[in-house]
Amino acid sequence: MSTTIKMEDLVQSIADALQYISYYHPKDYIQALGRAYEREQSPAAKDAIAQILTNSRLCAEGHRPICQDTGIVNAFLKVGMEVRWESGANLADMVNEGVRRAYNHPDNKLRASVLADPMFTRKSTGDNTPAVINVELVPGDKVEVTVAAKGGGSEAKSKFAMLNPSDSIIDWVLKTVPTMGAGWCPPGMLGIGVGGTAEKAMLMAKESLMDPLDMSDLKARGPKNKLEEMRIELYDKVNALGIGAQGLGGLSTVLDVKIMDYPTHAANKPIAMIPNCAATRHAHFVLDGSGPAVLKPPSLEDWPKVTWSASASATRVNLDKLTPAEVASWKPGQTLLLSGKLLTGRDAAHKRIQDMLEKGEKLPTDFTNRLIYYVGPVDPVRNEVVGPAGPTTSTRMDKFTEMMLAKTGLIGMVGKAERGPVAIEAIRKHKAAYLMAVGGAAYLVAKAIRKSRVVGFADLGMEAIYEFEVEDMPVTVAVDSNGTSVHNTGPAEWEKKIREFKLPVYAA
Repeated sequence: MSTTIKMEDLVQSIADALQYISYYHPKDYIQALGRAYEREQSPAAKDAIAQILTNSRLCAEGHRPICQDTGIVNAFLKVGMEVRWESGANLADMVNEGVRRAYNHPDNKLRASVLADPMFTRKSTGDNTPAVINVELVPGDKVEVTVAAKGGGSEAKSKFAMLNPSDSIIDWVLKTVPTMGAGWCPPGMLGIGVGGTAEKAMLMAKESLMDPLDMSDLKARGPKNKLEEMRIELYDKVNALGIGAQGLGGLSTVLDVKIMDYPTHAANKPIAMIPNCAATRHAHFVLDGSGPAVLKPPSLEDWPKVTWSASASATRVNLDKLTPAEVASWKPGQTLLLSGKLLTGRDAAHKRIQDMLEKGEKLPTDFTNRLIYYVGPVDPVRNEVVGPAGPTTSTRMDKFTEMMLAKTGLIGMVGKAERGPVAIEAIRKHKAAYLMAVGGAAYLVAKAIRKSRVVGFADLGMEAIYEFEVEDMPVTVAVDSNGTSVHNTGPAEWEKKIREFKLPVYAA
């Protein structure tokens, strides 16, 4: 006997699930992160995890996005072969209508990050469609759906290799993870796919990230097979690298490692690895013909009792009176609380600034003795000044750093994760500084923003140049005026501590 699924039930279920995951972390993730917080011994990493957990609870209470990067939608559908559809649309159209409805929800509008014509005009589709959809036909009369919103920062760190059959998976992962930097916002998960063909390995790596976090239980009961043994070994050895939360150095880089495999050609061993970030977002539901899915809100009691507050030793900085001498006095790892006027800009704005400078045109705003924040905020709703506004991955702006410091009067930058050698050399040369905000704490950061206005390139939407007025916005000095980077020194220090003092990098 077949089941009839109405188009509206699938559309509304997709929309509801995407809204749900925009502000609710999965329970297993926040509880694993809470355990990581309790055992963390690195002050910088512990502070970063506290910000992520506090942000998570604020989002659950306020129904606003965990991260300003509300992701590209991934949908996995298992469609029973006895299912009939009451619809004139194809499956992709139904899923995309759900995405459109979710991302344009008036009470919680989500950022439209998806661009059409990716090689040339790169113009926003305006509603975050289309989703990336994977469909499997299975026995039965139900439709199982898993939706995820995958952020660009973690997706950018996806890795693939075609190993020789005799090559070690463990060695490849341990060699590769340090090359990923911190732009994927650890601590998170690693999804690994081994076997099949190139595209099958990548798909398995992504799909494995939808599984529940169970490393704590796995280590408590012990492995039952070689795959579970490998998961534990990778979990321990990746954490022993000392990369830590936000790449600042610490005990927890990953909360779990997932592995899926598939038969492969005798000459090949394809392997893919995709990280999930601190904004882990996915949900699962089943349609059986009885109506749209209902996702039960989690209890706020599930959240760890962690509330971030600024350190008493933090240095307050008045951005409106900032001087190059003050910037040069900042020390690596120092915590600052920024107040005053802060400019924003990311990829598209930097490219346009470069073009204008080359043509001798006047810039839309004055950058002299200013800081620029790499951010693309979510649109505000209700009485908000701005929506969630966490940092974007700073390395994308590395190629513009020399230009900005040499030609605009800029004296510092704020963003997420590490800077590369080219940017660090420019910072050292111009005696500037790079400050790091915590990725995965977008709503918490937004609460420090008191006013917001567009001062340039309004046509770029979320990539326009804004001027924020901030009050006590927390940042860490990640690269000082001498070119010392805490993303280099922190992990090296904590890897040594873990090795020499045998610190506990295991699940509690």
